[in-house]
Amino acid sequence: MVWTFDAEVFQWRGPAPYFFVETPAEVDAFLHDHAAELTYGWGVIPARVHIGDTEVTTSLIPREDVYLVPLKVAVRRPEGIDDGDVVRVRLSVGG
Repeated sequence: MVWTFDAEVFQWRGPAPYFFVETPAEVDAFLHDHAAELTYGWGVIPARVHIGDTEVTTSLIPREDVYLVPLKVAVRRPEGIDDGDVVRVRLSVGG
């Protein structure tokens, strides 16, 4: 399954800063309905994320009722992404 959506980048400050975007409601609904067949454990779902000219493999993280897309340095640096930016995300899960 593939989706394209715009989302605002936010930062979670822990021992090291982490950057995320939330998946929209329609993506969350699909992921919740199909989580058992998509997850490889602990509720995380493997995914491909494409932003701008950069594509990375990552894992979606469930948090409360939404899924978070972690934005690795490998996508943030080449695309110049920072906290508060709105990015267009192409997200794919499953085979």
